[in-house]
Amino acid sequence: MPSTRPGAHADRYINRELSWLDFNARVLELAEDDSLPLLERVKFLAIFAGNLDEFYMVRIAGLKRRQSTGLTVRSPDGLTIREQLARVTERTRDLVHRHADVFTKDISPRLEEAGIRIVHWGELAEHEAKRLREYFRDQVFPVLTPLAVDPAHPFPYISGLSLNLAVQVRDPDTGAPRFARLKVPNNVPRFVRVASSDRDATFLPLEDLIAAHLQQLFPGLDVIDHHLFRVTRNADLEVEEDRDEDLLQALERELARRRFGPAVRLEVAEPMDPRILDVLMSELEVDGSDVVHVPGLLDLAALWELYGLDRPELKDEPFVPATHPRLSEGETPKSVFATLREGDVLVHHPYHSFATSVQRFIEQAAADPNVLAIKQTLYRTSGDSPIVNALIDAAEAGKQVVVLVEVKARFDEEANISWARSLERAGCHVVYGLVGLKTHCKTALVVRRESGVIRRYCHIGTGNYNPKTARLYEDLGILTADPRVGADLTDLFNTLTGYSRQTTYRRLMVAPHGIRPGLLEKIRREARHAREGRPSGIRIKVNSLVDEEVIDALYDASSAGVPVELLIRGICSLRPGVPGLSENVRVRSIVGRFLEHSRAMWFAGGGDDEWWIGSSDLMHRNLDRRVEVLLRVCDETAERELQETFDAAMAEGVRCWELGSDGTWTRTGECDYQGALMAAAVDHAG
Repeated sequence: MPSTRPGAHADRYINRELSWLDFNARVLELAEDDSLPLLERVKFLAIFAGNLDEFYMVRIAGLKRRQSTGLTVRSPDGLTIREQLARVTERTRDLVHRHADVFTKDISPRLEEAGIRIVHWGELAEHEAKRLREYFRDQVFPVLTPLAVDPAHPFPYISGLSLNLAVQVRDPDTGAPRFARLKVPNNVPRFVRVASSDRDATFLPLEDLIAAHLQQLFPGLDVIDHHLFRVTRNADLEVEEDRDEDLLQALERELARRRFGPAVRLEVAEPMDPRILDVLMSELEVDGSDVVHVPGLLDLAALWELYGLDRPELKDEPFVPATHPRLSEGETPKSVFATLREGDVLVHHPYHSFATSVQRFIEQAAADPNVLAIKQTLYRTSGDSPIVNALIDAAEAGKQVVVLVEVKARFDEEANISWARSLERAGCHVVYGLVGLKTHCKTALVVRRESGVIRRYCHIGTGNYNPKTARLYEDLGILTADPRVGADLTDLFNTLTGYSRQTTYRRLMVAPHGIRPGLLEKIRREARHAREGRPSGIRIKVNSLVDEEVIDALYDASSAGVPVELLIRGICSLRPGVPGLSENVRVRSIVGRFLEHSRAMWFAGGGDDEWWIGSSDLMHRNLDRRVEVLLRVCDETAERELQETFDAAMAEGVRCWELGSDGTWTRTGECDYQGALMAAAVDHAG
């Protein structure tokens, strides 16, 4: 009889890095799906490439950094760092070749049929070549800088993710070979239009244009050959936070260091001269396992340029988010404050418009003379942010505005530093959170005087205050005037801006102190209910499930008979369907037009069920090293809407991937879950 204790199953965890690669493989499957519009497939090729870049810059860089310490460290699934890197390398090479094959053998021919061509220099007609020679002379040549490598010129610094040409030249007098590096500029379009007309969608890769004119860059020398390569560097910041040092100064210093992080991947175009490859490996201090040979074009993340073409017939039909029906009367916007006094509003982006809900909430607060204060957290926002502009307007109007800007948000550090300084100049009180923690929660608090009484209005969501990503990411949010939530957010902001050490709340669970113990207690409670014959059940929707304590608690709940349904977009280290361990657990992933990003959790509670939404994934960093918030949803209508949405996602026939007990994901179903939600949003708005 198999043991029901999780600890008896040594292989109960799926490796996190390999699970992430499985997620990116699901993205690649969408690029391979010929039922999708052609440029949407191109988009998924670009997303796959960008995802893989970040994976190497952060996750692989982290593994290599730990490996360099010499310590023997094993992952929860029992693999050493060396074993993890070996498996990642093998899996990545398979995916990279599959990625290249989809582009060169399937999508490129289809693009050509649609009148979108990527050509090489030798395929150009003479009049086309003449025009591009002029373009090279006027627009490209002036920004190129060939760098020699010889005893007088050390090997140059190669910036992360830049495209480069390794060029071999020969002195015709001595016959001596020479080596030079030429960076492909990133401030010139990667795909150069062959014709002057915007209607002609024929493109030449920029590196091809440069390669055709190498002789102009090395006059008096013989150009022997050239090879394209690309380097990925460690970009994971490690900011040493000191209570006595200004965090912005420490972060800016670390951002300067990021440029010079060690190389973690060398991509080379096939074929490459082995001697040149040896030079690159030696100078960049990488070994053979770090080299990825790419057939065809390097850096397919640049395909976003093609996706930007004005070819609507090759893309998804445009979708215009609907205004939540409670926030308007016909075409007339309603006061958000008046609406919330009648009850909570659950918004589901992008199906509900961010601009006419959350953004309008902040904008109305900024313009309302009865509003006394606005307090908000900002983790990521857009370049031209209406949220930030509204906060600036509010401060300039004399309102108390407190903004917690998380300047450590990965890859948005510089933008957030800029926003922080703009807010400070406008008179906002700007704080940067708690030492040692990232503030990842999505919260806004508005304090308003109404007939001599102070009332608080709140928003708590699962996604960033970013109107651009709100059209692409699926997220949830609650707008509420519940005084208990208002009191909780007041206490939370006092913790974030002052010296309060509050750890318990009325309607919130707050990490790093409250979410893990709170969730573990609820999961264990479901197991007790199941053993006592009471209603039990768990539903969880998150981006990633990695935390071992939570996983083991879910295994215990499954063994007790609790039905567990998990909707995990990305990494899932839990292994479902294992007899004696997880036979009552079902895991599904939906990857589609919109990035499934919301976090929501349901517990049957023995008949007294409860829903929670918030910012936290079930990962160590979220539960232990971040300020995260989960909100108990108490509005009956909002609870019902959450239930209906989850029911739809887990229904039979939905197009998704199911995780098997062997750790493999299988695509199944034909019904478009996201499409159904789009149609429903339009119907309800109408």
